[in-house]
Amino acid sequence: MSNLNNPGFETLSIHAGAAPDPTTGARAPPIFQTTAYVFDDADHAASLFNLEVFGNLYSRLTNPTTSVLEERVATLEGGRTGLAVASGHAAQMIAFHTFMETGDEFVASNRLYGGSITQFAHAFKKMSWKVHFADPVDPENIRKAITPKVRAIFIESLANPGGVVCDLETIAAIANEAGIPLIVDNTLATPYLCKPIDWGADIVIHSATKFLGGHGNSMGGVIVDSGKFDWSANDNYPSLSQPNDAYHGITFHETFGDLAFGMAARTLSLRDLGPSISPFNSFLIMTGIETLALRMERHCANAQTLAEHLKDHPKVTWVSYAGLKDDPFHELAQKYLPKGAGSVFTVGVKGGYDAGVTVVENVNMFSHLANIGDTRSLIIHPSSTTHRQLTEEQQIAAGAGPDVVRLSIGIESVDDIIADLDQALGMT
Repeated sequence: MSNLNNPGFETLSIHAGAAPDPTTGARAPPIFQTTAYVFDDADHAASLFNLEVFGNLYSRLTNPTTSVLEERVATLEGGRTGLAVASGHAAQMIAFHTFMETGDEFVASNRLYGGSITQFAHAFKKMSWKVHFADPVDPENIRKAITPKVRAIFIESLANPGGVVCDLETIAAIANEAGIPLIVDNTLATPYLCKPIDWGADIVIHSATKFLGGHGNSMGGVIVDSGKFDWSANDNYPSLSQPNDAYHGITFHETFGDLAFGMAARTLSLRDLGPSISPFNSFLIMTGIETLALRMERHCANAQTLAEHLKDHPKVTWVSYAGLKDDPFHELAQKYLPKGAGSVFTVGVKGGYDAGVTVVENVNMFSHLANIGDTRSLIIHPSSTTHRQLTEEQQIAAGAGPDVVRLSIGIESVDDIIADLDQALGMT
């Protein structure tokens, strides 16, 4: 029997954070396309600026449309608070900026999206933050990379593009032992396939541009905080555990408890760095989330069928997809991704770099572009595009070597997906 006190994922995808508009009765959340909001009086304005009451004052910080998106994603992830920003990269910047200080360090998986590796290794260096890359296939590599200055661990639950499934529970235990938060990028898995907080993650990151929105029409990022990390256990996180001059000496963790990180991310980092998401993009992404479960079922089913087809293809040397029984990450996928191994995977094309370029140039229905998580099937040759800024050694470590073609399998008829890729491979 259904229990609406504990609604299912599909129900939450549609209803979490939303209700009919009290003024107009509009059933879909309205797009509040406004810059600012009228205060009740001077005292009300002062209370908002002093963080004494919650409410809207300026759309760089809060917006009623965006608030629905934030609550919806936080609910689906099982988190305490959510913060939506302009992109997945912005989400990473805001998350780290909230607790990192000059000279701090962090450990990151070396099996990440190429843009994240570049952001961490180069852009973050300008903030005087140092990254230590480690291979998460053996979690002990992460433990060994932790120094006294390390303030966080960052991994992807399901790696883009290499298909590595991280052992979340083990890595969370390492982070907990070290007294540092575990941050998990859950973009490829989505909360439909995996909920990292259930396995011990402290903060979850999404590029909402991908599967959450799902239609390739809007940019956005979301940060979800579990509310479980103790920011006051030591002096390593002064932005949260010490009086803050920006708000008349307020101590975020002491004042806001399990809401502390979310409040600090919004009022210290988003406020000053400013990568706000537009209300229209929030609307598009939250609308996409309403069909997330349905889409992910088809995405995964199509990807599984295609991976099995390509496994024995004469023009393919290997397939990296955790849904295949002989894949090295199949067992971890059964534990962390029981509903499916996602829809993004890589293949090695016979003929190396040139053959990979030929394939992406000869597809018809597939779209050759730099995105994933669309309803449409997408294809790219990472070493000549998304990972071209990396050395060949870094490309191979990230699962994006010269022969690699990345596929993001859409929700079209699977026979059409297979036929298009077969004809493109036939050109090599």
